[in-house]
Amino acid sequence: MSTPEKAPPAPERVTRRRGRLTDEHGRRVGAGELVLRYALLLVVLVLTVGPFLWQLSTSLKGPTENIFSSPPSFLPAHPTLHNYARVADTIPVWDYALNSLTVAGASVVTNCVGAALAGYALARLRYRGRRGTALVFILAMLVPAEGIIIAQFTTMRDLGLNNTLIGVLLPGSVNAMNVLLLRNAFLQLPHEVEEAAFVDGANVWQRFFRIALPSVKGTLAVVAIFAFMFSWDDFLWPLIVLSDPSKFTLTIGLNYLHGTFANDERLVAAGTVIAVAPLMLLFACLQRYFFRGVGEGAVKG
Repeated sequence: MSTPEKAPPAPERVTRRRGRLTDEHGRRVGAGELVLRYALLLVVLVLTVGPFLWQLSTSLKGPTENIFSSPPSFLPAHPTLHNYARVADTIPVWDYALNSLTVAGASVVTNCVGAALAGYALARLRYRGRRGTALVFILAMLVPAEGIIIAQFTTMRDLGLNNTLIGVLLPGSVNAMNVLLLRNAFLQLPHEVEEAAFVDGANVWQRFFRIALPSVKGTLAVVAIFAFMFSWDDFLWPLIVLSDPSKFTLTIGLNYLHGTFANDERLVAAGTVIAVAPLMLLFACLQRYFFRGVGEGAVKG
């Protein structure tokens, strides 16, 4: 049986043609338009990264430096890590960080596993009411969290999970948006591949683990980052369900810095950097998969 010939590789993106700048569609780009594009990108960069860099600079400034000088001084004259030590002396920040890491790590696992199973069932399995089930997940995204938070609280109370980290984790263990992301990724898989595996005797679990799941690694990375960010940054729900200070997450614990030391901006900035650093580390580790996007779904040959 002859094998079909492989298609020729796609041509590389052309950026310069006969001395003229062109975009990915071959359209000519003028010098003025190019300058405008880079100017807009620079503005977006300043608006997104600038506040974090300013917080980082403030956290490294000593008590003798004026952080409200005019014109402002961006670089600290004498960088110091003393503010970070003061945060640890003021509140048990590492215990709070461990609680947040526990909840966020468990949320990543439950969302990746639960959303992958639900997304595969919605996309690839045939059963009555499949479209109605997908509609339920879409409608769940339209309900504001504030509208159901009282029902969530009473549910956790009836289950005896108030003032526990499990109670913090459970409502966000499987997010509807993550289910739909993986459903769309699974929908792009060629049906012929699964049909061939079915003919070879593969059951549904084998098709899921050996064919479908390895083909959506990029979307799983997106789900992992979203789940970690949502759990790590969540403030309202842990504030409601937790009452024991030893079980506080980092976002609640850092609130003490704002309330007790509202005038010490260096201390607040150091706490902010501590809270943001794990998110940056996670994104740095998964960015190669993240940029493959939610449209991933092709099977590599």
